[in-house]
Order: sequence, then C-alpha cells, then structure tokens
Amino acid sequence: MRLLARARHEMMRAAACAILLAALSASHAAAAASRAADAPAAAPISLLVDLTDAPRKILHARLTMPVSPGPLTLLYPKWIPGEHGPTGPIMNLAGLAFAVGGKPVAWDRDPVDMYALRLVIPDRGGTLEASFDFLLATDEERLIFSASSSANLAVLNWNQALLYPKGIPVEDLTYAASLKIPAGWKLGTALPIAREAAGVAEFKPVPLETLVDSPVLAGIHFRTIPLAPEVSPRHVLHVAADSPEALEVKPEQIERYSRLVRESGALFGASHYREYHFLYALSDHVSFFGLEHHESSDNRFRERTLIDEDEGLRAADLLPHEFAHSWNGKYRRPADLTPPYFHEPMKTDLLWVYEGLTQYLGWVLAARSGLLTPEQARDDLAETAARLDNEPGRMWRPLLDTAVSAQILYDSPGSWSSWRRDVDFYDESLLFWLEADALIRVETKGSASLDDFCRRFFDGSGGVPEVKTYTLEDVLRTMNEVFPYDWRDFFRKRVVELLPRAPLGGIERGGWRLTYTDTLSAYQKSLEKSRKRIDMRYSLGLLLKDDGTILDLSTSGPSAKAGLAPGMKLIAVNGRAWKAEVMRDATRAASRSAKPIELLAQNGEFFATYGVDYHGGERYPRLVREAGEPDLLTENLTPRAGGAAPAK
Repeated sequence: MRLLARARHEMMRAAACAILLAALSASHAAAAASRAADAPAAAPISLLVDLTDAPRKILHARLTMPVSPGPLTLLYPKWIPGEHGPTGPIMNLAGLAFAVGGKPVAWDRDPVDMYALRLVIPDRGGTLEASFDFLLATDEERLIFSASSSANLAVLNWNQALLYPKGIPVEDLTYAASLKIPAGWKLGTALPIAREAAGVAEFKPVPLETLVDSPVLAGIHFRTIPLAPEVSPRHVLHVAADSPEALEVKPEQIERYSRLVRESGALFGASHYREYHFLYALSDHVSFFGLEHHESSDNRFRERTLIDEDEGLRAADLLPHEFAHSWNGKYRRPADLTPPYFHEPMKTDLLWVYEGLTQYLGWVLAARSGLLTPEQARDDLAETAARLDNEPGRMWRPLLDTAVSAQILYDSPGSWSSWRRDVDFYDESLLFWLEADALIRVETKGSASLDDFCRRFFDGSGGVPEVKTYTLEDVLRTMNEVFPYDWRDFFRKRVVELLPRAPLGGIERGGWRLTYTDTLSAYQKSLEKSRKRIDMRYSLGLLLKDDGTILDLSTSGPSAKAGLAPGMKLIAVNGRAWKAEVMRDATRAASRSAKPIELLAQNGEFFATYGVDYHGGERYPRLVREAGEPDLLTENLTPRAGGAAPAK
C-alpha cells in the first residue's frame, strides 16, 4: 500500500460483502455435520454489483449460491491483502437480506465477531440469494476504507461487495462476477472479461483471492493508454477523471510511464503477471489512495495530476511504488502476511521489507523513468531524511514497533505525529535500503548493488500471478549471496534498536550530505503549493495549513516550548494578519533581533499571544555534494533500460 510520506494522513481503508456454499459429499457429511452448509459449492458463486448509483455513494450487490440445510456462517472480508490491518468496512453494509426459494431467511450477527453473520438454511436447501447495499464515503469523510466515487467515476474493490463462508480457504472459493455500470461509462480492470453487453460486464469465474485482487475503475471520462508497446506482456494505463481535460496527457508524460515499465523490467527481470493494468482515478472528490495488486494497481489522486506540474510532482512515485509491489508484496510476500482466510490476523513485523524496500524502489524507479529529475529525487530524499532526523519520537519508539503496530498507526491523527511516530517503516526503511545499496557499491568497487539483490530475490519463472513467501532468513541469505556481510546486525541496529539519528549512511556513503539552507528549492515550493502546507519544521518547529492552522509541531521545537499546539490557528504574526510570507519575513527578521516572534493564535473559542524565542532564520533541508567523494547516489538513479530519462 502506498502512503506518500508527505500525505500519509490522507490515507485509506477498504472492504465489503457477499458469499457462498454447497453440500459436502455423502462420505464427508457425518464427519462435518455441524458445518455441512459451510462446504464449498461445486459451481461458482454468482455476484452482481451495480454501480449505477455510485455517483450517489451507493453500490448495490446481489449474489446467489447453492446451499444445503443447516447452519451457515458468512464472513465479511476483514484483513485485506496490502492494507495491513482489519480494515473491512462492514459498518457501511446496509439493507442486508437473505432468501431461499423466495422465502426470507433470518440472520444474526455473532456477538463477539462483528464480521460474522449467522444463518440457518431451511430443510429444503436450494439456492441462497443475498442482497445488500454498500455505502461509499462522502467528500467530507477521512479515508478509512478503499471504496471511493465521484459524480463521474468510481473504483470498485470487490471485497466491499461480497461475503464468503467460514472455514474455507479463499483460494478454494470460485466467484462468477458481473458488473453493471452507468450509461456512457467505460471500465478498466485486470479481471478477464467473458462478455460485455448493455452496460453489464460478465467476468470469467476466478478464485475469490483473484477477484479481491482485481479492482475495477469506471467512469464517463475514460481513457486507456498503451505503455511501452514493444514490451511483453502488455501494460496499459486506464485513466478515469472528473473532466475530459484531465485526460489530455502530454506525450512526454506517457513516455515516462512507458519508461517505468522498461526500467522495472531491467531491475526485476521476470514479470509475474499475464498483463498489467495501472488504474488511475483523478478527482478532487476522492481521497488519495494507492493499493497494490498482482496484475494491477489502484491509484487515486487529484483531478489535474496528469496535466498540472505541481500535482504531478507530488504524485511522482505513486505508480512506481504500487507497480514495484507486484514483485515485492504480491509475488514475494512475508509468510506472516499470507493467511488462508481474510478473517485471520496478519503479523506485520516485516513491513520494513514489504513496504520499506518498496518505498526505496518506487523512489529509484521514479527517478530512473524521469518522473523525478535527479535534482527533484535528491530534494525528496532530503525532505525524508530531515523529517526523520528531527523526529523526537524516535527516542522512545524503535522502527520495528511502527511496523508491528501498523494496523493502529494507519488511522492515527496527524497531530503530535512527530512525537508518537506513524508508519515510519516506509520512509526510514528507504534510508537504510539506500545505505545497503551504497555499502555494496563501495565494498564491491561498483561490481554489485542492491539491483542484484532485487534480480535474485524477485526473479523467477514469471508469466502468471503466484505467491512465493519469504522470511527474514530468506532476505539475509540473498543479501549475503550478493555481498557477504553481517546483514543481520546491519538491519537489527536500524530496525530493532532505538536510533537517536536517522540512518543517513546511504546519503553520506553516496557522496552527499544533509544540510539546511534559508531558501526553498523549486521542488519544495511545488510541494507546498500542491499540499497547501507551510513547512517550517526545521526553524520554528511548525507544520501548518496555508490558512495558518497548526497541523503538527516538534515537541522539542521553539513553538512547542512557547505553548503552541496542533489544532490552534495562527491569526497574526508580530501584530500583522497571518500570511505565509508574513511568517517567513518575521522568521528572517528574528535572526537579526533578540525579540521573540509574537504569534496570536486561536484555540477553539479562545485567543492568546505566544512568544516564540527563535533566532536561527529559515531552514530547509537540502543535499550537498561531498567534494572528492564518488557520486554513488546519482549512479543509483541513472536509467538502466537504455537512453537518458526524458527531460521535464
């Protein structure tokens, strides 16, 4: 799952509901009488999802399945692969009704397990029909699950609209799904279509695991763009937007995404999919989101992302991150993240590999494909390194705990995040995987790199989706095949132990150094404009909305010492109405004065003045070259698939 470091609190959630079952054979009936209705059906379960009311934030679902008499427990998907938590939004299920032979069947909810629905199938058995609605999030709601729609587009995650029987591995269940879309809409998905007519797409029957792994993007303003047409298997970019203008992607931008395909092939070797579909929903009325799948990725960003330079820059590593997950996360997956049921909890201690290594790979691939220039990639790295290096929460919480407790950290608020720590296993892992790359390059005199690890670890026969699980021992063994070293100790120090400083060795071994300047780079200005944020964390210790609302602040910074807190809103600076430029002018002036900066802030109904005793001027992170040292960082970001990356 992609959580851009800079937008981590705009995040996600997923899920929903519908079903199955059939009789056990006579030879098994006696041994399994208590769960006879919970045996797999011989025929696929039929599922129809209707998107015609998606602009009104409602999905309609109907499913049918053969059943035998007796008790039946249906489960709503709870732990969705890639979401790393019990995120199934069962609270948004409405209008649930069951019937057999046209007669209603009563149901109740397990009093302990909220995701389990209990039925008793009548003696006659037959075909169970289930119908229900799934309610999508509105604009005002923070993203807590992956359902999303606007007036002109929708993303369907099948787990939102299905139930499955208790006790049967999801890979052993088969679903025949159909999808009805509004008139004039088109759709894109990796799910094989059997036939399409009258606004209804019928898909070929697939295992439930595959169905949930195959989201659908649909919309009225829709475009399908072939990428790297000379590469086999096929790769396409499906874009649905809230306006036709948002689809007018420049040829050079399409070429960058084509280079992403080529650079990924050069990095990983074999691809583990029959074809790959990038799904890109562009709307200001859906929350930022990214979720990986074997043969596709579900990506969502603002409406003008593909035609506006600032928005595009902010989303530069979204598609590279999710694409890299097809290898790291879908094909190779930690064993503890591969349970046989959507109901079984996952252990997330290896997310520093699953997500952290992918964060590194997404950043590298964004640069190699030209989605980021080398300078922008360095500025992005400087932002990441500075934030983590100045995070007071690292003094009490080791990185491993952010991975282990991911399921509760994803939904944590943005306030006081630097003290609490959030899902830092994304960005901090990027730093030490970069360090591992630099270490290998230095010690082997350039004959090997982390690319060699990727080729060994993620290569294979290719061609079709499959899951090959791994443990920490598998990671360490492959690292040692590339370069013999005490990798166990290397990762232990950076993952398990408390580190007072961020792991900056990859920057420093790469021939660069983290420093601070008094001016924003072009990249930083672009991000501030797109995010509508004012970042003064390294001077006043404040991260603000552009209206002066404090989003977060460092507990050890001068603003916190003055008594300011997240949620307060700055009204005036030194007696003048709040504006970002007024705040920056005051910060520069304070470097030439002994007087504190005077901030008038609103806290609910109350107003107070705070004196911020800071005189260090503006400070923004930047990487600078270390004279005389090899530039391994630039070498790492150089394209591998031939030719220079396209210019911005």
